[in-house]
Amino acid sequence: MRVLIVDDEPMMPEKMKSIVEEVRPEAEITCADNYIGALKAAEHTVYEVAFLDIEMPGMNGLELARRLKEIYPDINIIFATSHSEYAVEAFAMCASGYLLKPIQKKNVEEAFNNLRKPVRYEDEKLKVQCFGNFEVFYRGKPVRFGRSLAKELFACLIDLKGASANTAQLCAILWEDSAEVEKNRHYFRNLVSELRKVLRECHAERAFICQRNSFAVDVKQVECDYYKFLEHDAEAVSSYNGEYMKQYSWAEITAGELKMKEKSL
Repeated sequence: MRVLIVDDEPMMPEKMKSIVEEVRPEAEITCADNYIGALKAAEHTVYEVAFLDIEMPGMNGLELARRLKEIYPDINIIFATSHSEYAVEAFAMCASGYLLKPIQKKNVEEAFNNLRKPVRYEDEKLKVQCFGNFEVFYRGKPVRFGRSLAKELFACLIDLKGASANTAQLCAILWEDSAEVEKNRHYFRNLVSELRKVLRECHAERAFICQRNSFAVDVKQVECDYYKFLEHDAEAVSSYNGEYMKQYSWAEITAGELKMKEKSL
């Protein structure tokens, strides 16, 4: 979700940003302190939600809202103002919310829960790159994992192509011949929590199938060059460079299988 915050009061954009980050931590937030900065930002980025102050110099928030809706008809406008007298005009524009300052977190949460144009994520699948280094992308940007092993765990599951594996099997891959079995099992639970958190922030929770001591990836929930290659997708075949998840030694088996498949294509 991309959010635009426009307010000319000193420090107000940053205060509003902090609240939005608490309510929607996955949001990509842009702040502007005047209409010029807001319209310039809108030239390059599609925003789903805009929080607008109303009384601003040069162009007030109501007029700015009209301009933004001309650019993005489906944008959700939420007015954040110290003045109540504009409410009728604001809702006549089909605003998704009208918040009076000082802004409260609960009111921002309510506004997000009642957007007139719900934000859709169905068509924004995670993009998984297996050829070369293993990488995960969401909306064109690399997904950041707090723990590198959480990323490797996801790579393991991608490599299994939807087949399930239990804790012992996955620990054996991640830690190879380590004798610290119990310590690794305990840390593995942290990795599962981290992976869930990362995928939740990308609205991709359904990609991770986590049942009692059984873990897998739902292949339908990701867009993956490896999977497309196996389906003989022309673009995926041409993108194969002979390398597969090259940062992980355990991936060498699949890498060898891919080279054999490439010869038969």
